Amino acid sequence: MKLTPLDIKKQEFKKVMRGYDAVEVDTFMDMMAAEFEDLLKQQKDLRDKVVELDTQLKDYRQIEKTLQQTLFQAQEATSKTYESARREAELIVREAELKAAKTLEQARSDLTRLNNEVGQAKARRDSLVGRLRVLLSSELDLIKTLEMGGDLMAGSEGSQGTGKETIQLDEILKTIDNDRTPQAH
Repeated sequence: MKLTPLDIKKQEFKKVMRGYDAVEVDTFMDMMAAEFEDLLKQQKDLRDKVVELDTQLKDYRQIEKTLQQTLFQAQEATSKTYESARREAELIVREAELKAAKTLEQARSDLTRLNNEVGQAKARRDSLVGRLRVLLSSELDLIKTLEMGGDLMAGSEGSQGTGKETIQLDEILKTIDNDRTPQAH
């Protein structure tokens, strides 16, 4: 049976001889009823507080669950972003390596072409120097002949002493111009 403060206040005892002092018992019962009422009120307040704390705990657990899910999603997003960035970096490096290899190959090709052109230019120069030597040698022979007092045949196109024909100035200029003109590759 549950007791209430009202039950305690209304409780009556039989009167017997040599019993307890009725005023003292009533006063004690009133004090006890008041104390019991305070305890019941505290108990009700504590139950309300427990319900409130349970509700807060459920809310906090829901928030914790949401935070864990958010953290997991953030970790996944970070992982995906990192992986994507890593793949993109690898792609950039591969493209740079291919471009560098292509540039290097082009440079090697250009170097080979330039070396060939330099070789051809040297060959043309050597050819021109050789022709100029022959011409100058022929002309020196002519000068030597003239200095020795030799006769030149009037209107003759051959030079004295070498037996070679005199190269006309126009032909020399054409040869030089042809040697300077780059040849198509």
